[in-house]
Amino acid sequence: MSAYALIVEEGTQLARRIRRGEVPMTDDDVHADRYLIAEEAMSAAGFDWYEVSNWATSEAGRCLHNELYWRGADWWGAGPGAHSHVGGVRWWNVKHPGAYAAALAEGRSPGAGREVLSAEDRRVERILLELRLREGVPLSLLREEGLAASRRALADGRLDPGPYEEGRAVLTLRGRLLADAVVRDLVD
Repeated sequence: MSAYALIVEEGTQLARRIRRGEVPMTDDDVHADRYLIAEEAMSAAGFDWYEVSNWATSEAGRCLHNELYWRGADWWGAGPGAHSHVGGVRWWNVKHPGAYAAALAEGRSPGAGREVLSAEDRRVERILLELRLREGVPLSLLREEGLAASRRALADGRLDPGPYEEGRAVLTLRGRLLADAVVRDLVD
């Protein structure tokens, strides 16, 4: 089961309607309340969280496809807007289906962009993505400022003390609600 907060993307009908005042902008407090409802419902139904926005009843129920992203593995994407990542190189295709089809029909690559990730980019992404997982991230990836921030997060209940003593930063329920802020602190 996945439960993601809505992200309003520029250029969408929803973004235009919000800008015009036809619908309200999303609210972080409402998101948090709904996340807690989802967590309670999932737990009551026998689901355990394995990623901030995902729950499963067993290891076999986990979305292995998404775990590739969260663990920084290699993957190939096909189709309009698809992203790929192999060996620290990331690239993506044009988004519009017509432009994608036209490129293929003309024998051209539908690629829209490419970037080579530096060692620092990969370290930061690993913290960003692995912290979202139930297994967390090794404290050894953190620099001194990040370690200091992790101790503060531990003291205020955003990180689980058990795994922390074993050298891993693992989010508590409170930490999952504030995951983006925890990540920002740990990578600084």
